[in-house]
Amino acid sequence: MATHVITGAGSGIGAAVARRLHARGDDLVLHARDAGRAKELAAGFPGAKTLVGDLADPDKLSWAFSHQSLPDRVDSLLHIAGVVDLGPVGDLTPKTWRHQLNVNLVAPAELTRHFLPQLRAARGHVVFVNSGAGLNAHAGWSAYAASKHGLKALADSLRHEEHAGGVRVTSVYPGRTASPMQAKVHQQEGKEYDASKWIDPESVATTILTALDLPRDAEINDLTVRPGN
Repeated sequence: MATHVITGAGSGIGAAVARRLHARGDDLVLHARDAGRAKELAAGFPGAKTLVGDLADPDKLSWAFSHQSLPDRVDSLLHIAGVVDLGPVGDLTPKTWRHQLNVNLVAPAELTRHFLPQLRAARGHVVFVNSGAGLNAHAGWSAYAASKHGLKALADSLRHEEHAGGVRVTSVYPGRTASPMQAKVHQQEGKEYDASKWIDPESVATTILTALDLPRDAEINDLTVRPGN
């Protein structure tokens, strides 16, 4: 029975992955930004443990974790949480840049640092749910795309550093996925949101579980998932 640390389990892709792993009896450690959110996650996933820390303030994650019990074993660390704020470069403030870089890039790096000892011991797996924006940047997407391009660099470096020790690293690049984040994107773009046009989070969850369950003789490094409609 594997133990998975998951960020972003409250909705969208993260919730779909957590449901699938929970249903098959794996142990879950669900990250939450505050105690209230942790209580909601614990109620939704009976038996799961929670870990509280604000990804928007990665400098304080170490302090937050020092007051909680971290799992002794970690078979996978799944970075699924993310934030997005669109806008042209000429309008984006440092606060907007920092928020997206902190949540989407710096916090995953800090979480990975904390759990690397357990991942090394278990010959575990780190999965970064990136974005199509982590491969191509378009008008209005500069800050978000920069954070996701940085996340790709983090994953690529980590893979080279940890491969010899047996830690697998996978980046997943979903296209537009039906989720609360996508609804927000459409609102910012001034477009009508129709969830049926985009990828079901369960489909992305399937790709993530495929990477996790792959036999040890192989490793999925990068996986791009595009809408089929």
